[in-house]
Amino acid sequence: MCVEKQAISVVEMARTVGLSRSRFYQLIGTAFPHPIYDMATRRPFYSPELQEACLEVRRRNCGIDGRPVLFYVPRQEVVPVAPKRSKGKAASDESRYRYLVDGLRSLGLAGVTAAQVKRVLDELRLPRGGSTNEGDVVRTVFLHLKGQDFAVLRRRFGSSEAS
Repeated sequence: MCVEKQAISVVEMARTVGLSRSRFYQLIGTAFPHPIYDMATRRPFYSPELQEACLEVRRRNCGIDGRPVLFYVPRQEVVPVAPKRSKGKAASDESRYRYLVDGLRSLGLAGVTAAQVKRVLDELRLPRGGSTNEGDVVRTVFLHLKGQDFAVLRRRFGSSEAS
């Protein structure tokens, strides 16, 4: 372990050992050593020797008080497996727009289909990739389809009754 800086802040030290600032402050005095305070600026900092001590605590899971310290280890990210592509175009549209169709059905549009969603996306020229917030896309498609429903009602029953 080689320390590169002559002094680092408490926040940098917390980041270096992989802890949040608040958790690091909780462990100062029991697991980690207290920082040194600069007399001129009154800011706490860690010297190279204290940095080494902190890194050793993290490496060995043993605090400066001699008691064991258990650190949180984040879980391995599960990488989702891409669904197999089907041969038919209708099936591929269905799987491509599944999240939109499911979202629209949960909002009360029970009879919505992938073909309708595709038509609205083409009509509104909404992006189909993951670069846009999915919730915004679902909302826009929902409002567009609901607007079409009201337009059909106005045509069928006249504008005064549908309003």
